[in-house]
Amino acid sequence: MASKNAPRAPRLTPLDLHDLVDNDDAFFGPGDTYDGQRFDRPSFDNANLTSTDFLECELNGPTLNEAELRGVRFRGTVLNDSFAPVLTGARTSWRDTEITSPRWGSAELYDSSWQSVRIDGGKIDFLNLRAAKIIDLQISDAIIGELDLGGANINRMALKNCRIGTLDLQQATLKDLDLRSTDFRTLNGIGSMAGVVVDDYQLGLLAPMLAAHLGITVA
Repeated sequence: MASKNAPRAPRLTPLDLHDLVDNDDAFFGPGDTYDGQRFDRPSFDNANLTSTDFLECELNGPTLNEAELRGVRFRGTVLNDSFAPVLTGARTSWRDTEITSPRWGSAELYDSSWQSVRIDGGKIDFLNLRAAKIIDLQISDAIIGELDLGGANINRMALKNCRIGTLDLQQATLKDLDLRSTDFRTLNGIGSMAGVVVDDYQLGLLAPMLAAHLGITVA
């Protein structure tokens, strides 16, 4: 029987995409809606996709370098092997979506919203989720240089078997943020850790920072 103090895991909705229509459209304009379509290696580089909707779509190998994604909505969509040295996506919305093996450099996704999303694998140099609203997000087996969750509002988020250089939690509001099995070298925002779940080993690593934050002298 699970302990009543055990963290609540993210609630993830399995995707079942079928009867997708192949889309070879070379133009992707702002505000368009794509519903039930499959894209094979589309190039969105430098494209203006502001307020575009992707509903129950599959994007295989999309390139998104310096595309304007502000306000884009992903619903019930799969992104496989996406590539973007610079990903510009403030105020994007991600729901019931799966992202596999992303290769992103600087991913500016601040003020975004996430609900029932899975990110599996990949390498991200800088993932900026500052001030994001997150409900049910799982990131697994990823390498992230810096993960900025400063000011984010998080409910049920798990980092599983990830390697993170710097984790920033300053001024975040957290509930069931599960860091167990994930390695991080630097943590900013020790005073905002209420609602975080760690294992015994991680607690030992955090002990000096916790002592300094609380003004405890270890002699």
